[in-house]
Amino acid sequence: MTEENEEMLETSENDGKQKILVADDEASIRRILETRLKMVGYDVVVAEDGEEAVEVFNKTNPDLVVLDVMMPKMDGYGVTREIRRTSDVPIIILTALGDVSERITGLELGADDYVIKPFSPKELEARVKAVLRRTISKDVIIPASSSAGGSAAAGGKNSKNIITTGAIKIDTARRQVFRKNERIRLTGMEFSLLELLVNNSGQAYSRNEILQHVWSYPADHRIDTRVVDVHISRLRSKLEADPTNPELILTARGIGYMFQRIN
Repeated sequence: MTEENEEMLETSENDGKQKILVADDEASIRRILETRLKMVGYDVVVAEDGEEAVEVFNKTNPDLVVLDVMMPKMDGYGVTREIRRTSDVPIIILTALGDVSERITGLELGADDYVIKPFSPKELEARVKAVLRRTISKDVIIPASSSAGGSAAAGGKNSKNIITTGAIKIDTARRQVFRKNERIRLTGMEFSLLELLVNNSGQAYSRNEILQHVWSYPADHRIDTRVVDVHISRLRSKLEADPTNPELILTARGIGYMFQRIN
């Protein structure tokens, strides 16, 4: 770890700022992102290759990671795997414009969002802010347009903060999920997606609506909606008894996805 990162760790422990790890082998990108993110109030630590990214992550415990896919020594996929062994910290990957497989692979490994190169620093700042807000917030988010949310969270076996469906128990206050008292690890964005669907059980959401509610993308923002598909697949693999034949998170044909409660 560089002396600058060591000093940043000591400073951030005292000022309470959220800390961002930027890992990219291009020095110009690191400098620009470090400068811009500091300007908007974050502490920033940097790494120039994958091995250093893992080292800095373990020593500084950042609140969010911005991670380039193509790096020497260890690529972004390897770094994501290492981080996901022990942490659910939000990860935003930086990926090439034309390589859809890079984006999908990164998401399947546990990344929360992606930004396509070349990008504007302002765009990345917006993604960082949105992901941190959704993954750290303890509030229960129920879209105002939904008529199902209030009753869905209040009836049956549900208490104020606990929602039970089948063998699954969801604690919305602590943002934790359990199956028969065994905790199921979800990333922050996975939980936010689950929370949206559960609090509006029986209501189908399109992929674009999910991107707006959970990822805070504006309605006119163009993004590959497979971000939603990959997160749904990840949730099913963790929550469903048989992910290939889901009973909780259903596909609403011609629309998108919905949550179905079971007794």
